[in-house]
Amino acid sequence: MAVHNGELLFVKSVKDGIPNRDPLQDSDARRLFPEEDGRISLSDVSIKRDVRDYVLEAEPNGGASQRNYIFVQGKVNEKGKLLGRGSLAEWIASQVDKKNEAKDQMKSVLLEHSFDARTFGIVYSVTPKFHLTGPVQFGWAHSLHPVDSQYIQGTVVMPSSDTKDGEEGKTQGTIWTSYIVPFAVFAMPGVINAKNAEQTGMTVDDQELLLKGLWQGTQHRQARGRGQQQPLMLVHVEYKDPFFRIGYLEDLIALQPGEEAWRETGRRPSSLKDITLDVSELVRTLEQYKEKIERCRIWIHPSLCVESDITPYLQPLW
Repeated sequence: MAVHNGELLFVKSVKDGIPNRDPLQDSDARRLFPEEDGRISLSDVSIKRDVRDYVLEAEPNGGASQRNYIFVQGKVNEKGKLLGRGSLAEWIASQVDKKNEAKDQMKSVLLEHSFDARTFGIVYSVTPKFHLTGPVQFGWAHSLHPVDSQYIQGTVVMPSSDTKDGEEGKTQGTIWTSYIVPFAVFAMPGVINAKNAEQTGMTVDDQELLLKGLWQGTQHRQARGRGQQQPLMLVHVEYKDPFFRIGYLEDLIALQPGEEAWRETGRRPSSLKDITLDVSELVRTLEQYKEKIERCRIWIHPSLCVESDITPYLQPLW
């Protein structure tokens, strides 16, 4: 069974952190919209990192088939130095006993044994150079409501350095500062291109691992600065017509209360109990184009309140 052209819509929340910070704004939240709009954003790179890190843990040593190594990862050598593209590729080739084949056919070796190369594409800048556009492309994730980040500071009990002989000892720990977001809900669109999947060798098994990785990878990749992340809804629409796409699925959902309600009152949602996700327009659109749709699946977190009947599309969580 071949991969179909398709679309993705992924909704997730975060509490007390920022999953993707802006280094140009003192590591505050990324703001692609004007300040008065109030929404914040997450890059597609951060979402892919969640998936890659999940596959690294869920499929150790490439998995049973050795097809699911991760090419884009932070791996160090015995001296503690990060490996570059060439060294990472050679390491994967050595793990699957294809070092000699890789000298002339590194492209085929990586596509056969690297999940993220098949799924997200690859830029290989080491001779022989090659570039493949990935079948799976994500857009930016934008919050579904205005968000205020908060600047906070605290102290740790340890000083930043030891006291040298003859110096007066330090009496205080180190002060730290950070921006956090108390709560936010994000929606991220994505597409799956069947023609590109043919070129990279992406399979239906890869597609299913991607979907599972989006959900469980969000739960798996936790850190204090990133906050507590929770997947809320994942939609996967597969099309019969290779030239048709509904497009902009993220515009077919909305939080209740809506953006304007939060702006007018100056309040912000603080938990899932404050919101309902209205998917009625999405459900109507799916019904409108059902003749062009091969299959639609929706996964929902049980804590999320949803407006509209999604029973025909509902899937059990992993």
